[in-house]
Amino acid sequence: MVNSLCPNPSSALSTTPILEFKEISLTYDLKGHCTTVLDRVSLAVERSQFVALVGPSGCGKTSLLRMVSGLLPIQQGTVSFDGEPITKPLRNVGIAFQNPVLLPWRNTLQNVLLPLEIVQPHKSQMRRKRAAYQQSAHDLLQTVGLEGFQHHYPWQLSGGMKQRVSLCRALIHQPEILLLDEPFGALDAFTREDMWSMLQALWLRTQCTALLVTHDLREALFLSDVVYVMSARPSQILLELTVNLPRPRTMEMTFTDEFHHLFNELRRHIHH
Repeated sequence: MVNSLCPNPSSALSTTPILEFKEISLTYDLKGHCTTVLDRVSLAVERSQFVALVGPSGCGKTSLLRMVSGLLPIQQGTVSFDGEPITKPLRNVGIAFQNPVLLPWRNTLQNVLLPLEIVQPHKSQMRRKRAAYQQSAHDLLQTVGLEGFQHHYPWQLSGGMKQRVSLCRALIHQPEILLLDEPFGALDAFTREDMWSMLQALWLRTQCTALLVTHDLREALFLSDVVYVMSARPSQILLELTVNLPRPRTMEMTFTDEFHHLFNELRRHIHH
C-alpha cells in the first residue's frame, strides 16, 4: 500500500521531457468542409508527472492522447517520446477509457492479465513467469480494494469496480505512460471521488507518467501536477497551471482556500 509519507514524484523529475508536443496542428475534412481542431499546440510532460488536459468538447484533447499512442497520424508538428518522434504505436503505453470494455468471458484476474498475453516481451515469458505475473495482478487488485474479487466476472461487478479492473489492466505491464480518457465520466459523483484517491494510490505506487483528459476541474486539480487549459477549436493552450498541493492528497484538501483559488483560476481561463 502507499506510504503516507511518500513524496510528490514530480519533485525529482528529469529535465528532459518524456513526452513533447511541438507545433501540433490537426484538420478534419468533413464532407468537403475543413475544420481545424488543433492550432500549433505545444506542451511538455516530464517523466513521472501527472498532467491533465481540460477544455471544451471537441477541442482535440482526445486527439492528443491518440497521437501519443501512435493510433492517430500526426499531420503537422512533432510528438516525441524520450526525444524520438512517435511514428508507430508504442508498446509501453497503458490506456483506460470511459468505458472499461472488459471481456465478459474472462474473470477479473484474467482481464487484468490480458496485456501480458499480448505485449512483448511478456507474451513470450507468460508460461515461465505466470506465477509472478499473477502475483503482480493480485497486488494491483489489492491496492484498488478488489481483493477477493479475482474470480468474479464483469457482470458481477459494479461500474466503479469495472473501472478499477480496467486501470489495473492498463498498468499490469508496467507502462511508462498511462493515458486516461475521461475514465470516470460515466460514474456517479460519490464513486468518482473514491476513484480519484484510488488512482492517486496506483500512480504513486507505479511512478508512471500519466496524461488525463477530463471535463471535471476538481478531478484535474486533485490528481495532477500540471493542468493545461485548452481553448475552443481551433484549439490552443490558454494556461499551464502548476498544482503545488502536497501528496498524497485527500478530499479534505478540496475544501481549502488554496484549492478553490486554483479552481477559480481554471474556470476563469475556460470561460474567457
